[in-house]
Amino acid sequence: MRKYFYLIAIFSLIAQYWAINSVLAQEAIATSSITSSSTVVTRDDLAAQIQEKAKQLDDIDKQLAASKASLQDVKKQRVTLQGQLNNLQNNISHLNLSIQSDQINVEKLNLEIESLGYNIGDIESSITDKKSAIEKLLLELQKNDRLNSDFFVLFLRSDSLADSVMEAQNLSNLQNQLTNDITNLGNLHDEYNNTIAEAKTKKDSIAFHQQSEQNKRLIIQDQKNEQQILLVQTKNKESVYQQQVSDLEKLQQQVADEVETLDAVLRTKIDPSTLPPLGQGVLEIPVYNDTLSNITQGYGSTAFAETGYKSHWHNGVDFAASIGTPILAAEDGQILATGNQDAYCPHGAYGKFIAIKNTDNLVTLYAHLSRQIVSKGDAVKRGQVIGYSGNTGYVTGPHLHFGVYAAPTFYMGPSKVCGPMPFGGDLNPIGYL
Repeated sequence: MRKYFYLIAIFSLIAQYWAINSVLAQEAIATSSITSSSTVVTRDDLAAQIQEKAKQLDDIDKQLAASKASLQDVKKQRVTLQGQLNNLQNNISHLNLSIQSDQINVEKLNLEIESLGYNIGDIESSITDKKSAIEKLLLELQKNDRLNSDFFVLFLRSDSLADSVMEAQNLSNLQNQLTNDITNLGNLHDEYNNTIAEAKTKKDSIAFHQQSEQNKRLIIQDQKNEQQILLVQTKNKESVYQQQVSDLEKLQQQVADEVETLDAVLRTKIDPSTLPPLGQGVLEIPVYNDTLSNITQGYGSTAFAETGYKSHWHNGVDFAASIGTPILAAEDGQILATGNQDAYCPHGAYGKFIAIKNTDNLVTLYAHLSRQIVSKGDAVKRGQVIGYSGNTGYVTGPHLHFGVYAAPTFYMGPSKVCGPMPFGGDLNPIGYL
């Protein structure tokens, strides 16, 4: 029985080898576009360049943090024409810093991918060596007629291993050697896959930063346009601007009252049995690389709502988010509506917004955006970038207003003062984030 065991074990190892070999060949073809690189610098040079880019990013991050703090301080200042113009200019400066960050990130990621090319080359070389060692073993057996059909007939008919092939110990050693070699080949295969996956992730990050840079340039142009419009409308006079501020406050109050009057009724129409169970992570945090600690205004009767809204109610949560911060879909779904209420009542309502009908019978609303990059009817995935934070609509500074509604109660309807308006039975987003 012992000889049958060795025979079956060797057959199994050979089959395993050819299976791994076949997968490696297919993966080499599928990933050739990722690994192909005309590397002209040494591994040490790449490491030094990556370290330098990391230092540059750290410096930019510090400048961005200081810029963000400066923008937060502006909120506390009295609203003046010059202050508003300065605020727009600060937004532009912040966006330019953010673009620099995107550019350096792209450069660093390209260097890291090039460095991974060395790792992939080393793994491929080790795979080649290991395959050669295994094939050499099999070839030597074949040369000695140990794997042909006559050998197996003789092997099965013999009374002892010694009379037909070799001593049982030699077969055991062969089996152990093949086992080790094929195990190591499998480990190299896993390492190869992991490195390729890492390279692909970095390529996806490059695309993310390139898209971000392009959109931030467009947002900068929007900020410059707003500066010009403000100067034209006010004729660069503080008195004219202050009258506009007074009129705007009245408009904002009208909009808030209208929304809350309808939303309050719609909240009574919510059927809890149609909602997903409350739980952390049901929805993804909609601000890129953010946490719940950056919520600056909660849901419901907040302190700000008590003094800022006649209705005393805030129908979502606000995330502090510098202008140009990527905004993410909180869950899979379809774009239900997009709009720009500043076209009807500048700085009076939600500004640029996106509403998504999610797969969990919820509707999520993303407001005060500087830019939308999706359209009505688009299918979106959880975590997908759908737009960028901004200061459109009724804001005291750049942030994201995030609302969650029971889908059956949500609809887009005409506002008395501000064009198409999202209405619905609102829920506390915190219960799902």
